[in-house]
Amino acid sequence: MIGAGSWGTALAATAARAGARTTIWGRSRQVVDEINKAHTNAVFLPDCELPCNLIATSDIKLALRDADAVMIVVPSRAIRSVSAQVAAHIPKGVPVAVCAKGIEADTGLLMTQVAETELVDHPVGVISGPTFARETALGHPTAVVSAFPFSYADRLTPDESPAVRFAMTLSTEAFRAYVSDDLVGVEIGGAVKNVVAIACGMMQGVGFAENTRAALITRGIDEMMVLAEKLGGRRETVAGLSGVGDLTLTCSSPTSRNMSLGLQLGQGIARDACFEGRPIVVEGEANARSITDLARRLGVTMPICEAVRRILYEGADIEKTFAALWSRPIEAEPSAMDLSYSHPAQQAMIGRVSNTIS
Repeated sequence: MIGAGSWGTALAATAARAGARTTIWGRSRQVVDEINKAHTNAVFLPDCELPCNLIATSDIKLALRDADAVMIVVPSRAIRSVSAQVAAHIPKGVPVAVCAKGIEADTGLLMTQVAETELVDHPVGVISGPTFARETALGHPTAVVSAFPFSYADRLTPDESPAVRFAMTLSTEAFRAYVSDDLVGVEIGGAVKNVVAIACGMMQGVGFAENTRAALITRGIDEMMVLAEKLGGRRETVAGLSGVGDLTLTCSSPTSRNMSLGLQLGQGIARDACFEGRPIVVEGEANARSITDLARRLGVTMPICEAVRRILYEGADIEKTFAALWSRPIEAEPSAMDLSYSHPAQQAMIGRVSNTIS
């Protein structure tokens, strides 16, 4: 397990409880020593007891020695550099599961695609789903998706495929893994939901309630599906755990760092003062830009993600931006009806501006 943050530690604990010989690598010697001696990780998972058979190290070469499988659980911006380090220490053919959610800035690559550029001789997949690390570590029932490409040989003997092997390795009485071959659908769900969660937090922060959140979640699902399909993913994947499931969880609780950021910004707290000034990594913050960059390149319309981008990076006012979002042209649902009418509120707004100018 490469990464001893909250999610990496929770996944390592799950694998160890499932009976796998598990080693977790972390940069912090303090965290590593605490996992080995006290079987806790107070920095990232306070008040969670870890299995005694979980071994921690700050030596990445030692962590990867004799590994049959690797999981990379670091922030999305570190996936490329960490994947290169992993590639230097594991034999050809060892499967690698990426457990980060996002789209790389500039390249528009999904996290598994980034990892594949460094891990050229390894099967690369993703493990994703609606998961809060603390709840997983405490043993609350949790479900994820293990997604890898399925070769012809994998379809003949699926129990030997990386996706199934990871699912079996992690599964316990409380942790259930499903299997997929749709990496695009799984990863787009995991990336876009973070941005929609920021939007939901903003709306709650400025004082709106459940109607607003339900609308944002539902239309956020549509944005996920359209982008996933454009990239070759499947709508049914987005409708599963890694899409709708993860979106529902992340948009429903300030336990989510993404929703929490939006909530604080909506309350008027300056960005550098959010999280009491602590340097908390919020994946949706960077993804708001990388996702919309990719969508623009593909000609995909993502109004919610665009609204979050304008607020985060262009200084747009939250209430005015979402008022404009709500007064976009009236469309059909489903989009196959292909209808569009000017929204009365937008027409009234234009009229007010014209009168002011004249």
